[in-house]
Amino acid sequence: MVLMSGIYIWVLNLPILQPEMIWMLIGERMAEGNHMYTDILDDTGPLAAGTYWLLHLVFGRSVLIYKVLAGLIVFLQMVYLNSLFMRYKSFDENTYIPALVVLILFYCSFDLVTLSPALMGSTFIVLALGQLFAQTVLQKEGSDSVLLVGLYSGIALCFHFPLVIFLPYLILAGVVVSSFSFRQLLLSLIGYFIPIGICALYYFWIDALPQFVVEYILVGRLGEVYVHVSYRDLLLLYITPLFFGIIGIFLSSLFKSLTVNQQKQLQLMLIFLFFAASSILLVNRRTPYQLLILIPSLAYFISMFLNAAKRGFVNKILSYVFVIGIPLMGFGWWSVKHSQNKLEDYAVIAKPEHDISKNKKVLVLGTDLGFYKDAYQVTPYLNYYISREVLADFEDFKDMSEAYKNFLEEKPELVVDQDGVFQNLLQRIPLLKEKYRKSGKFYFLEE
Repeated sequence: MVLMSGIYIWVLNLPILQPEMIWMLIGERMAEGNHMYTDILDDTGPLAAGTYWLLHLVFGRSVLIYKVLAGLIVFLQMVYLNSLFMRYKSFDENTYIPALVVLILFYCSFDLVTLSPALMGSTFIVLALGQLFAQTVLQKEGSDSVLLVGLYSGIALCFHFPLVIFLPYLILAGVVVSSFSFRQLLLSLIGYFIPIGICALYYFWIDALPQFVVEYILVGRLGEVYVHVSYRDLLLLYITPLFFGIIGIFLSSLFKSLTVNQQKQLQLMLIFLFFAASSILLVNRRTPYQLLILIPSLAYFISMFLNAAKRGFVNKILSYVFVIGIPLMGFGWWSVKHSQNKLEDYAVIAKPEHDISKNKKVLVLGTDLGFYKDAYQVTPYLNYYISREVLADFEDFKDMSEAYKNFLEEKPELVVDQDGVFQNLLQRIPLLKEKYRKSGKFYFLEE
């Protein structure tokens, strides 16, 4: 793990990613006393934002700590999944192959091992999966695992909204596979809604419940999606894991004799794989790390294949292809894209023009976040696509008055206006226009 992470960070010189810059700026703004969804316009989950706030208080603006903590979470998931499969006899013999598979899968792309909301949320989905395994095997009426399935899934939702897709998974797997009674299902659902209910109560308390609902739940799903990586590239990165996963599915479903408990685990994982893949439809940023929730189910099926691959020359060759080929595919994809300068929409690439913002209070109304690298982000307008809708809504006098108030109070010294959003706003607010001097796409504060 240390070796492969080191290759990305120091050998391939991986730059800061745009989502990482957003997360660091969220932590910075919250450390200044600002609240998500009112003082910071973005659709990052409340628990993820709280995590970035705590990290900024302790470490400041550091992307390295994101990598280190992400590596720790990957290690914990790897250990937990392996122990889960061993405890409930998912395979014919106890083995550490699932741990190796999980480790390999996390390096199929360069961005999976960073402290994303998807990674943090997926950890709780893995814990919920463990409770489903326990409930399937033990069949205890009133077991704590029934409540914990819902509670863990609800916590995951508060980190990363696309994981809401596991609510129907919880219901379907609980009723069809684990044979939940109505009382058990109700208990699980109560556990599920407790975390999001607490978050909603907090934002109601600070008079921000409508903003929480709109920005976290609605706008991020119904608004424009940041296309950092194409579907073709996503398929290219995941095609090898999916190939081995499909082999494992056929092997376990058609050619292998399973116990009753193993059959139930197989059903759980098949349903899990379907819902995990469906989560891509709800993401606000199209990136490889959004699909890391596939890893638990892929690890199960690939481990099924690798356990059987101990026999036969062809199987052994395929095993080596998996262990060596997937990390090489990830390294190679990054190297090619970086050399062709095709990652400018995803990575924060340093440019000479970014020097203009150094040590200034800056607002970027666009997607080039490099201007924030050595600067201070001000005003609530962090997420460009959400901010663009707010600042262009000239019929909403409340939004316009708040915009004027925000610019008046925080006084950005430099506004980078990529698409003319700020220019149109100045036409509507002449008092604000008097304070700024235009030079190309840059607006400088004249006070």
